[in-house]
Formats: sequence, structure tokens, C-alpha cells
Amino acid sequence: MSSFIERVGEIRGREQFFSSSLPIYVSRAPGRLDLMGGNVDYTGGLVFQSTIAEATWTAAQVRSDQRIVLWNPQMAPEGWQERVEYSLDELSDEAAVRALVNRDVTVRWTAYVLGVFYWLRVNYADRIRSGANVYIASEVPLNKGVSSSAAVEVATMRAVAKCYGIDLGGIELAEACQWTENVIAESACGIMDQAASVLGDEGCMLPLLCQPCAPRPLVKLPKGLRCWAIDSGVRHAVTGIEYEAARAAAFVGYALICQREGLTFTKDEVGRIPRFVEPRWNGYLSNIAPSQFRSKYEERLPVAMAGETIVAAGMIHPDPFTAIRPGVMYRVRACTRYAVEENQRIEAFVELARGAGAEPSDDVCRLMGDLMFQSHWSYTECGLGCEATDLLIELVREECGRDKLFGAKITGGGGGGTVAVLGAEDGQAAFDRVIDRYAAARGARPYVFTGSSQGADRFGVRTIEAEA
Repeated sequence: MSSFIERVGEIRGREQFFSSSLPIYVSRAPGRLDLMGGNVDYTGGLVFQSTIAEATWTAAQVRSDQRIVLWNPQMAPEGWQERVEYSLDELSDEAAVRALVNRDVTVRWTAYVLGVFYWLRVNYADRIRSGANVYIASEVPLNKGVSSSAAVEVATMRAVAKCYGIDLGGIELAEACQWTENVIAESACGIMDQAASVLGDEGCMLPLLCQPCAPRPLVKLPKGLRCWAIDSGVRHAVTGIEYEAARAAAFVGYALICQREGLTFTKDEVGRIPRFVEPRWNGYLSNIAPSQFRSKYEERLPVAMAGETIVAAGMIHPDPFTAIRPGVMYRVRACTRYAVEENQRIEAFVELARGAGAEPSDDVCRLMGDLMFQSHWSYTECGLGCEATDLLIELVREECGRDKLFGAKITGGGGGGTVAVLGAEDGQAAFDRVIDRYAAARGARPYVFTGSSQGADRFGVRTIEAEA
């Protein structure tokens, strides 16, 4: 923290980005790792999340005029503008904000920040009467599947809100940030990323039932177990067609099941995030029991459907955040099955972790690891596999055994990104062998995530007082 505070002091003094006569508010939000879960947040499933040690820091200070000045040095190496300026008056409606952030690819990153201002202006209109200066410094690597966007949203929303005398936290903060990503950044994420960044804590796992956001008590991994994460080196993007197609396919399968049961979808008028509901499973595909799905629905779902066939049939597609695209083949059966069975895998994993006691047995460790391997291969069935992550999984499997490693899986939206690994506390040597062999095969040593850190709620908001 001290290094970021020092940097903020430097840019207040030498570069005069911040005024010396007003307080500056600082927030911190970590990235996240899903040890189990990943793509069941949008179908109402349970996820099991950890924070990572890397985080985004945001410093914000209110201005006396209407200007919104954003500065994020992490963007420059990507070839994007690191300083961008808007006016509060330009934020007239959702379409106007989206047009601003899409006017040039080099300012596209500002969607995750400008959306914060628009959300606050809509929900706290009496407080938001002037602009602000916002400085962002992030340690969270981009496109690794560890929620760099959620960390930016959460840290920025918390610090900017405090500028205007608004205390946001908990589920309200997570939902506000998810709305920003869904509606302004137009990225079809569920709520698990933002919730973990807000509610997580160092050394703990967060079980979260995404209906829409029901956190359960934090869980510590059983004594003697630890987790690592390895960047595969293949860039992941939630906005990619593979993730979108897998998500859309699950909702097509859900629609076909509801059609068979005579259930009609209606728009949810209660929640802040747009979605559709029906009377039996309340809009959550993951609420269908695996036994019921296997016996009653699975064989009646098409293995795959072409986008043009779905469109021509006039099918209801109960997901506001994905489109059905002609020319895309949707793996309806596998993606629907994933949403149902992954939820049960996670429930079993969490109960094993919670009930393992001080020293988990070999059988418990083996079962937890195999649930991770099952989860990984189900991603492949959904079209979200990746040669690089498959290699990592096989390298981990070869190191499985007592006092070694137990399991691994691709994380987040799949299609690359990061692999989570579960192993023994004294399994570092086995883990290092995986890294060495992967580096030799790929020609580059991968980035490794170790450790965790406080979520935004636990960290709070720190104040740099005005100079006397």
C-alpha cells in the first residue's frame, strides 16, 4: 500500500494531477481465481472463489467542474491511451456512454470506468454534480482469466463513490460493477468475479450461489492443502465468440427444456441485472437436478444446432447478453449438461473442503482432485478447451499422488487463460516440475499466481488528507 500512496503523492505534487486542497480516496480490489466453478455463474450455479495476491488500486478525487479525467498507465504497453477525458454532461443515457467508449479502440478500456460514473449518476443523482480525477494502477495481468476487469470496476466504484460521500460495499457494490460490465462494457459476465473481488479475504475461499448473489460463509482449505494458478500464455477474453457461444448454447437448451414443460419466460422486474424467469427453476438452469436432467431431458436435446436454424425457428433465447449468430454451431446438449452437472460437482467439492477436518484423508484429496479434472474436460465438451491448458492438466495428472498434486482445471471463461492447481502444502517440488516441463514445451516460463489477499470490503477505503 505504501508504494501506491507514495505514487499518488508524487502525481499530486510534481504532476499536479490531484489538487492538494482536497482529500483523495484510495481503494484496492484483487483479481480472483475460481478453484471450482467458472461458467455456471450465469446459470445460477454455485462457485468456489479465491482472491489472488495481485490487485488494482484506484485513487479518486472530486473536481469542481464537469470533467472526468482518467489515467491508467497499464494501458500504454497495450497501445491504448492511458489518459482519457470525458465530461459528466456527456453521460446522458446508456447508449451515449457506450458510444463514447467505443469511438476508438484505444479508449475501449474506459468502459469499465466510465460505466461506474454513469451507474452512480443514475442511482445517486443528487450526489453526482461534478466530475473527478481517477488514477488507476493495476498488478492484475490482462487477459489471464483472473478478472482484471472486475478488479478495475470494484476498486474504481468504491473510491469514486466515496468521493461523493457514498459508501458502497457488499452485494450492492458487486451488482453495480456487474451491471457496468454487462451493460456498458457489453461483456456477458456473471457476478462471481465482482463478488469475489468485493467479499473475498486472504487465505479463504468464497462459496457463492449466483441466484443472483448469495454468498455463503468463507471456507479455509483443509490443513495441508494449497492452490496455485498457472497462466497458460494463451490470451482469454470473455468477449470472445467461444465463451459467448457456450453461454448462448446453455440458454438455448434451457429454453428447449422449458418449452417441453410448457413454461413461459417473463422479464424479471425485481433485480438490477436484466434476466428472464419462469415459475419452476426461476430462470436458473443450474437448479435442474442432474438425475432429472439425465433421465428426462438430455437425450431429447439436440447435440448441436446451427445459429440460422435457431433464428429461423423463432426460438426464445432467455439471455439478454448473448446473441444467436448465423454461421455459429451451438453445442446445446454439452453446454446445458455442463450447467447442471458442474453445479453438483462444486457442491460436492465445497462440502469435501468444509468437512475434511484438520487433516484430509487421501480419499478426500483424490476426490477433490478428480472433481477438478472432470470440470476441466467438461469445458472441452462445451468448446472452451485449449491445447495449452490441456497440456498443463496432463502434466499435473502425472504428478498426482500422496504429498504431491491432486487436481487441476481451466478457470473462468476457458479458451485459454489460467489453470488452477490443487496440491499438498509440501507439493512444491511436484508443482515446480510441472512448471519446468511446461516451460520447456512452450519455450517460455509461465506466470504463476501464488497467495491471496483482502477483498475490497475487508480493505475498505483509505483517505489521503488535503495538505494544510
